[in-house]
Amino acid sequence: MTDGVDVLRYTAFAHDPSGGNPAGVVLDAGELGDADMLAIAAEVGYSETAFLWPLGGAGTYRVRYFSPAAEVPFCGHATIASAIALADRGTTGELRFQTQNGEVRVHVGVDGNGWALATLTSVKPSVTAAAHDAVAEVLAALAWSEDDVDPQLPPRTAFAGAHHLVFGVRSRALLSRMSYDFERMRSLMTREGWTTPQVVWREDRDLFHVRAPFAVGGVVEDPATGAAAAAFGAYLRDLGLVQPPARIVIHQGDDMGRPSLILVDIEPGDGGIRVSGNAVPLPPR
Repeated sequence: MTDGVDVLRYTAFAHDPSGGNPAGVVLDAGELGDADMLAIAAEVGYSETAFLWPLGGAGTYRVRYFSPAAEVPFCGHATIASAIALADRGTTGELRFQTQNGEVRVHVGVDGNGWALATLTSVKPSVTAAAHDAVAEVLAALAWSEDDVDPQLPPRTAFAGAHHLVFGVRSRALLSRMSYDFERMRSLMTREGWTTPQVVWREDRDLFHVRAPFAVGGVVEDPATGAAAAAFGAYLRDLGLVQPPARIVIHQGDDMGRPSLILVDIEPGDGGIRVSGNAVPLPPR
């Protein structure tokens, strides 16, 4: 299916090809239809592939995101990968990505070590209560109990382009041992309209470790989740768990052997959350 379609492969939220979360990127999706994009995403096999169409304004693109199993409304790591892929091909300045849930602006610069660094600003986020029955079902799928939940990081549904269930656990050891019932989780996430559960452990005031099952996308786990990171930033602000302006650091993928580093900037008010990360091309398969 990828014959005749130029699919780039980048890994986002890392500057080493052995880390981060791989994404497919199609910079000019042309006349591809939904079935074509889904088939390409399934063949590529990454958690998401981004498909872009250049629009009239400079640096403005329509973007759609497909997992191997379904379309998703927004994907942060594929956004970071797409922005750096465009920059690698000479498209510089501020980018505007028109997604299903609104415009996401992305800026590509350089970090202190000389690596390309992309920063996306999410759509306006929101945080709402999570139904007790749905939370109980997530915990059951994870073979955890309510006693395993960190009461300082209570379950909430957070949105910053896609909906995520967010909650904390009491220990790093518990997070590192995470496993779950795939079909049970996929059924629940589909029913609730959640893209992932964002399961976190707080090591320090501004340092978090995260895991993100992605059963609804047909993938066991994501080693980096930019959309969920933005939702988590909104969650922390809404619950008063950070004092904006604040930057938090998220480590993800360590337990999968694909370490990822995600920077999240949280401003006062109710505006978008900024998520930053590196991305580098992957070697040919």
